[in-house]
Amino acid sequence: MTRSIDYGNLMHDAMRGLIQTVLEDIAANGLPGEHHFFITFDTRHPDAELADWLRERYPEEMTVVIQHWYEGLEVTDDGFSITLNFGNAPEPLYVPFDAVSTFVDPSVEFGLRFETQAYDEDELEDDDEGEKAEAAPRGDAEVVSLDQFRK
Repeated sequence: MTRSIDYGNLMHDAMRGLIQTVLEDIAANGLPGEHHFFITFDTRHPDAELADWLRERYPEEMTVVIQHWYEGLEVTDDGFSITLNFGNAPEPLYVPFDAVSTFVDPSVEFGLRFETQAYDEDELEDDDEGEKAEAAPRGDAEVVSLDQFRK
């Protein structure tokens, strides 16, 4: 059997470790200066925890912003929990690191993008007939382009 080095997964582990280190510092010391984060994650990940109404609104992926108001940021080796404000309603979330697809800090033009997910597609919940779930109406949600935050 030929052994090889899996550089792709090693790089993803290192990048997730960087996110973990940054979030641990923010949890301990708060956000410095103009730093803020856009974190996109797969809401279908089996360990992601979010309110049912958020999962219905964002059936595949969701981008959260950590900036002015957040509380209860706790970071573990596997992910982070945080309470964010959605339309003046605080909602707790748990985001596993291997559900994160992008991490961006536009204040310093820094970003990470994960091309593949570390969990098996079989773990995702499937519709019995294999049809894609129809997205719920977005209501008053605002679409934000990350390009507008780049210098």
